[in-house]
Amino acid sequence: MRKEMIFNLFSRRFRSLFVGFIMIHFLTVSAQNSPEKLFKDGNTAYNEGDFTKAVSFYKQTLEMGQHSAPLYFNLGNSYYRLNNVAESIYYFEKAKQLDPDNADIRINSAFAQNMTLDAIEAIPKSQLAQIQQSVFSLFSLATWSRITLLWIWLFVVVFIAYLFLKTTEWKRFFFFISLLCLFLFVSSFAISFSINQQQENTQFAILFSNKIDIWSEPNQRGEIQFTLHEGTKIQLLESLDEWNKIRIANGSEGWIKNAEFRSLKD
Repeated sequence: MRKEMIFNLFSRRFRSLFVGFIMIHFLTVSAQNSPEKLFKDGNTAYNEGDFTKAVSFYKQTLEMGQHSAPLYFNLGNSYYRLNNVAESIYYFEKAKQLDPDNADIRINSAFAQNMTLDAIEAIPKSQLAQIQQSVFSLFSLATWSRITLLWIWLFVVVFIAYLFLKTTEWKRFFFFISLLCLFLFVSSFAISFSINQQQENTQFAILFSNKIDIWSEPNQRGEIQFTLHEGTKIQLLESLDEWNKIRIANGSEGWIKNAEFRSLKD
């Protein structure tokens, strides 16, 4: 009986030690493979000039569900160093989506654009379109949505205060404040709605085909309008079987067949 008790005690302690060892090992492996650790390893590899290894670490970080402007920016820089035009431009564009006002991202993106074979000048925007874009880019869609909710809540609070106040001067003051809140709510709602519609209806992509012809019709009986190369940013308009209708920055449109491209919405 005593030997059996000693054996059971030893078995429990052994199981506890074994479970503890497994937990420590799991936590150690998790810490070694954490997104933060992988991102730092990528930065170290980049600083050492091993850009292929840096890309590997950054891609592993992405696979763990981490998305940020610095991560996309570093991926763009790594591919730029590897002279991979399409990948570099793609990740710079992804970085700009998350941090459109970052000067470093815009400058490096411009350098990458200079590596492409297609020199495409964008159509100049009207003054009204520039003002609209400036307003839209003040905040992200999520922030504009929160601002919209804030104004409607303020309107409700101020209007309730107006209803319960007895003094004429204060009622007049809160009435005008409620109208102002209502106006700002409608304005921010309109901006949020426009940004959402713009994002839903506008789909851009980066061309990964080395060279592809742009046709006037979704068949090869039409004329070749122009030719594009990898790294060009295109806007996807519609699709028909293996054909896609696209538009480029200068306003030119056409059809491409079996093109290799990557959507910036992915």
